[in-house]
Amino acid sequence: MRYFITGATGFIGGEVAQQLVEAGHDVVAIARSPERAGDLVKLGVSVHQGDITDKESMRGPMTGADGVFHVAAWYEIGIRDVARMERINVEGTRNVLELMRELAIPKGVYTSTVGVFSNTHGQLVDETYRHADGFINAYERTKWQAHYEVAEPMIRDGLPLVIVMPGLVYGPGDTSLLGEMLIEWLQGRLRVAPGGAGYCWAHVEDTARGHLLAMEKGVPGESYIIAGEPATFAEVVQKGEEWFGIPAPRITVSPGVARALAGVLGLVEKVVPLSGAYSAEGLRTVAGVSYYGSNAKARRELGFDPRPLEEGLRATVEHEMARLGIQPGRGTN
Repeated sequence: MRYFITGATGFIGGEVAQQLVEAGHDVVAIARSPERAGDLVKLGVSVHQGDITDKESMRGPMTGADGVFHVAAWYEIGIRDVARMERINVEGTRNVLELMRELAIPKGVYTSTVGVFSNTHGQLVDETYRHADGFINAYERTKWQAHYEVAEPMIRDGLPLVIVMPGLVYGPGDTSLLGEMLIEWLQGRLRVAPGGAGYCWAHVEDTARGHLLAMEKGVPGESYIIAGEPATFAEVVQKGEEWFGIPAPRITVSPGVARALAGVLGLVEKVVPLSGAYSAEGLRTVAGVSYYGSNAKARRELGFDPRPLEEGLRATVEHEMARLGIQPGRGTN
């Protein structure tokens, strides 16, 4: 089979591309700078210059594909250029799916996120859940728009598309906000943990496998949560202390305090640019917020079976400790 993929230079997309190649498929990818996609070329991926914000740049590479994986998105917390995120996450998705329809591609898989549910307030929700509290960050909002205002209307018009919804995706090479916090923990520099911030943790390899299962077994028009087991960040680093001997932060910031600090930082940001975990949006994102989604449907219908958190986190920690030169049982100061 011949598959076209967006986002193959990214964390999840790169793993999807690798698993497709390993399964014997021909893979075609786009990259804004193909010269920087050497790892994909080494895998055997055919890389073309293209950008999801430029619809026509994808037409040639997508033509003749048996399936499309639209994984590309811009994830960042604490951004200032919200308009650019909208162009990528919303209009870019529209471009990919419109082109898929124009070229009569038989099937597609679109990567949404459990973030479209925003704060689930401790509930483990399923694919039918709809939030009613507004959005905590621009990423949630733009992905919600792409999911419910772009993808679903096109599905209702007959587009043969399956939607997958990852939770928190971890593994070697993760550069997300939580990935950065995990690295700080390994280095012994994370002094404070957010209280009550909960996620459904799935290793990147399992998340990518969920994409392939969705293409193989997913029913067009259906959405599948491909998240892992739920746990708060504080619980994970506490378990990590038991498993790996890396001290967990001794201070936990309550959600109320985090929200209050976010309000203060919102004023500071008017004068001094802040980003990531140290921005107002970053603090709001970890202020007791839970992103919990049940993978029961994906297990039942796709055969999705993510590894236990301890197993996946152990492999990730060992990889990152070796990369950072950290001895087991101790962080760096």
